[in-house]
Amino acid sequence: MIQTPYLLFLGDAPDQLSAKVAQGIKDWRPDNAVGQLRMEGCKADVGLEDMTLAQAKAAGAKTLVIGVANRGGYISQAWKDVLIAALEMGYDLASGLHNLLSEEEDLVKAAAQHKQALHDVRIPTVEYPIASGVKRTGKRVLAVGTDCSVGKMYTALALDQAMRARGMKSTFRATGQTGILITGEGVPLDAVVADFMAGSIEHLTPDNEPDHWDVIEGQGSLFHVSYSGVTMALVHGGQPDALIICHEPTRPHMRGLPDYKVPRMEDIRDVALTLARVANPDCKVVGIAVNTQHMSEDEAQAYLTKVESEMGLPAVDPFRHGAERLAEALAEL
Repeated sequence: MIQTPYLLFLGDAPDQLSAKVAQGIKDWRPDNAVGQLRMEGCKADVGLEDMTLAQAKAAGAKTLVIGVANRGGYISQAWKDVLIAALEMGYDLASGLHNLLSEEEDLVKAAAQHKQALHDVRIPTVEYPIASGVKRTGKRVLAVGTDCSVGKMYTALALDQAMRARGMKSTFRATGQTGILITGEGVPLDAVVADFMAGSIEHLTPDNEPDHWDVIEGQGSLFHVSYSGVTMALVHGGQPDALIICHEPTRPHMRGLPDYKVPRMEDIRDVALTLARVANPDCKVVGIAVNTQHMSEDEAQAYLTKVESEMGLPAVDPFRHGAERLAEALAEL
């Protein structure tokens, strides 16, 4: 088990989106984070107190969590001095990067010398089966996005929270490193061998009570040429009964792809629903989750009203305004 509380390491993150791991932990498990540690040039801020290793240690921090999800997921050489100093001071390290802590010889050596633990949450711990496509009992809802990092995890967490508040049976199913660090379990989907990705989601969302909902954290986008594979595995392995479209309306292009425009929500609706009905012919799109963090309240409300009118579905910012209307839509299925 990863020891809490955490000190969240933002390193030299080039922008706010790069620190989405730290931001997610801060927003959904604030009691687990005592502060943030930023290097010179860091352009992200998750709103926690800036602390040194010594200050956070005195405040009770036990694990330094790499809260940066940079493109490609690598451990920068510039971070090494901080990480080794943390191990020397008695911290464990936790990371969700593709570049594993356990593959860095200097970190492994320092951890062994100081008897500290290295946690790589992006290592699958189960031998997953190949997907069978067999229909499972229970219900499932999946968040699908127009792009990466548009709020699919936040939507799923907010929806799970709203469903529980209504007395509905619900379980959030983490499929990425941030969700796993928040909940303590899940499938690190983008680290699963391709042939077993859909099977891992079948394993994550097994047979359940007829009125129980698995709220599946979305990944990537069917329209993102870099990461569409993980989305496809979720759509088929999840066999969702319901889809929620997630969108961030202020982006000039797809994340990391300046030559690709963000697709329309109508396009995501049509493509995702067509593909989802391969595994579950009864799947429906039930709502729209819009990430309005870069809009004023008036702008956000006007945009949500416009989207709801155009799409004919409830449109909300589930983190800003709550996901009750999305939960209500699921309760009616």
